[in-house]
Amino acid sequence: MTAEAKYLKVARILQKRIEDGVYKPQNPLPDQKTLAEELHVSRLTVKKALDGLQRKGLVYKESGLGTFVLGPVPIQDKFDSPANAFSGLANLLGSDEVTSDIIEFNVEFPNEDIQHYLRIKASDPVYNIRRLRRLEGKPLILEHTFMPVNLVPNLNEDILHNSIYNYLHHDLKLKFGVAYRKIKAAKADDWDQKYLQAKKDDPILELEQIVWLNNGQPVEYSTSRNRYDERNYVVLETNSF
Repeated sequence: MTAEAKYLKVARILQKRIEDGVYKPQNPLPDQKTLAEELHVSRLTVKKALDGLQRKGLVYKESGLGTFVLGPVPIQDKFDSPANAFSGLANLLGSDEVTSDIIEFNVEFPNEDIQHYLRIKASDPVYNIRRLRRLEGKPLILEHTFMPVNLVPNLNEDILHNSIYNYLHHDLKLKFGVAYRKIKAAKADDWDQKYLQAKKDDPILELEQIVWLNNGQPVEYSTSRNRYDERNYVVLETNSF
């Protein structure tokens, strides 16, 4: 089992314990060393799992005191999604629930904007990928992604139908360092109307991002668009000082 899979498995175990009331609101979780020994994983794996639960709004960390269960958030609903997650949609919502339709998949030379975003030359080929992500068969997100071919070799349709991020992390052993994400409102365009079943005047929520590897090399420029009534982006901010 890969390290990434272990952290997701630990996160699911801890989330179920929170939902079942084993760990109660405003009470601390066992410390990372205790959880690591119980679940037979490393402390780093436990830390990554807790980081993921914090992004989802289930726990919060107090410097020097530990990790506490937040409890129910009154304004939280099923459409909420962490704006600062690195795990990808399939890992976030469940790989069995998320499917991908490939709309476009080409290798081409980048225009000036993509060259600038990915810090590449006009002669460096990129993947141009457009996918419709479905949740339980229902259209959810329209993704448009550009990635340098030299950083992501051998990408194919089998991978695109599943999880690109799993391929990057598990097969290519690439590690993300940082992502800059911009969330804004837009009007529905022809793509949104065709694939997201949006009406002409529907507001669209767009997330535009650049993702860098831990060596500082940009690996992805993408936009993700969803209907205003299908998804929210949330951030849990804690003050540990």
